[in-house]
Amino acid sequence: MSDVLIYNPYDYAMHENPYPTYELLREKAPIYRNDELDFWALTRHADVYAAGRDFTTYSNSHGVNLELWSPDMARRSSFIAMDPPDHTRFRALISRAFTPRRVAELEPRIRQITRGHLDAALAAGGDFDFITDLAQNIPADVISELVGVPAADRAQVLRWSNESLNREEGTSGIPGSSVAATIQLMTYYGQLIADRRAHPGDDMVSALIAAEIDGQRLSDKDIGAVLLLLGVAGNESTTKILGNAWYQAAVHPGQRRIAFQPGRIGDWVEETLRYDSSGQMTARLVTSDVEWHDTVVPAGSRLLLIFAAANHDPRVFPNPEMFDLDRDTSRTLAFGTGPHFCLGASLARLEARIVLEELVAAVHEDYGVGTPVRVHHPNIHGLSSLPTTVKAR
Repeated sequence: MSDVLIYNPYDYAMHENPYPTYELLREKAPIYRNDELDFWALTRHADVYAAGRDFTTYSNSHGVNLELWSPDMARRSSFIAMDPPDHTRFRALISRAFTPRRVAELEPRIRQITRGHLDAALAAGGDFDFITDLAQNIPADVISELVGVPAADRAQVLRWSNESLNREEGTSGIPGSSVAATIQLMTYYGQLIADRRAHPGDDMVSALIAAEIDGQRLSDKDIGAVLLLLGVAGNESTTKILGNAWYQAAVHPGQRRIAFQPGRIGDWVEETLRYDSSGQMTARLVTSDVEWHDTVVPAGSRLLLIFAAANHDPRVFPNPEMFDLDRDTSRTLAFGTGPHFCLGASLARLEARIVLEELVAAVHEDYGVGTPVRVHHPNIHGLSSLPTTVKAR
């Protein structure tokens, strides 16, 4: 099958538009094998959903990225590379900052941050880059405030975060510039941890220093891994959701008209999450022989759960290639499923809703966009640049 149908998550063409390939995979190779890159892939909604919830058979122990696959990923990536019960205990510490009540309490501050960046973008006269001048700055500020990154350091932390995600076309290797940016981030967070040990504050770093798991305090390496995960994921997820929402509404003007109507921002966010998922997939280690569609996947295999393909499965979403704000999106897998459901999903949704609400209140519906520039990463689908032209109300 691989001689006829080739799926390479590192191919830049896939990053531009992966959905035709996903459709072929779902229909012709629902369990797909890539011998060259040594992975299997599931793309149908029912299959991805079932595997995502079975952490015993499909383990996170080697990480969630093919290019960072390693049995010691838990030491480098924290709880994202753990399975229950270790994952459950570690996640419980972090989740205290993301309870529905704590997230809801952030709304006034997120709105204040959004208005500050939006006012600055509109001050340019209506022409600005939606990503670099607006969208990326808001979640970066929000997560930095939660973590405790001083305002003076946030622009540099954001640059390192963006650079750490760059990938080279066609290869599973990580470029030197990405490695260097990751090391700089880790060094910075190490210095921040040391400062908070000496001078505790009201932030997540200080809370993690004081936290215990089974009577043991977290090491600097543990805390640094959490900060690296939150810093990068906290920036990237919401930025890509916002960019995808703004772009898709621009190229679907009939749906944009609906999006700008009162009470439709939530539908705009949710259909964007389904139609143009910012998180494409996750990797799992298969712990025992399993059979999918009359094919045995042996223990020790690397298996991709392609959430973005599942979100276009016509068995669940009729006419999936239509961007339709009136559809039922309740079964969307944009944030995963099971014990590894995205910890920051509620925060990402809140940030996206607030930013789009403020935009709808501030500008007219008939905005325009220029040529988008894509991020090139196997797991992330979104934009690094989107020129836009608006008319202020």
